[in-house]
Amino acid sequence: MSDDAVAREHGAAGASAADARAAEEKSAFSHPPVDPDATAAYGDHPDQVIDFYAPRGPEPLPDDAHVPLVVVVHGGAWRAPYDRRHITPFAGYLARRGFAVANVEYRRGQDDPAVAGRWPDTFDDLAAAFDALPALAAAHLPQADPRRTVVTGHSAGGHLALWVAARHLLPADAPWFLARPAPLRGVVALAPIADFTVAGKFDVCSDAARQLLGGEGHFAERQPYADPALLLPTGIATTLVQGRADTVVPEIVAESYADAAAKAGEVVGLTLLADVGHFPLIDPAADACAVVAEEIAQLAW
Repeated sequence: MSDDAVAREHGAAGASAADARAAEEKSAFSHPPVDPDATAAYGDHPDQVIDFYAPRGPEPLPDDAHVPLVVVVHGGAWRAPYDRRHITPFAGYLARRGFAVANVEYRRGQDDPAVAGRWPDTFDDLAAAFDALPALAAAHLPQADPRRTVVTGHSAGGHLALWVAARHLLPADAPWFLARPAPLRGVVALAPIADFTVAGKFDVCSDAARQLLGGEGHFAERQPYADPALLLPTGIATTLVQGRADTVVPEIVAESYADAAAKAGEVVGLTLLADVGHFPLIDPAADACAVVAEEIAQLAW
């Protein structure tokens, strides 16, 4: 094959992959937002709220029934333009699968929409939300069984899901430190930004992890407080779900976290989905979303 033919073949493959990514993203964001049954504040800032979705299984629940609680943490590279509304179809989908669902909002980037996260506000909010969640869920989602709580998060939200499960491993001077593991049944992290060093090497989301920690001047000192790959073993059942065709957060990031867990003596599940990109994991119309729901169910029930 001539050099020109090889170039044309690679160009066609690249165009095909780009078309597939665009189609996946279009499908994931084509669903109308799903309004919650209730919303409760865990702080004074407008972003410090949790939306609650009651379970809507195929059969009505008995009055005294209790079902697992799935806590959803949205992604969007911790940047301000991406709030919890884009993941509400996924939250509604889980509620239709019979779960009680809590969708957590938190403070993200500030004035510049291109800047990821706020230090320490983003972490303050996740810690405060999970500390307040048992009482808020009891008040607004009485069907939820707090003993069967599973946290799931997508992309940057996957990072935060892993982080809240590792608060007992934070340095003792961290304001978010817990003396014992959080009472979680498990974590299902979806294409998570789970290893900040590897994410930086691949410029994931335009180096969002470094921005989250305040930039290059603060990265090294803050990484031990924020990077899930450095906070192991958690002792909490954890599964990562990753599309092998994901070019937003490539699979090597999830694989690196799983390898770090293994070196720490912990087995982390890693479900790799062929020909799946970044967004089908939270797209109710995609087969990958059903896989995610099943992974959650395996830990929750």
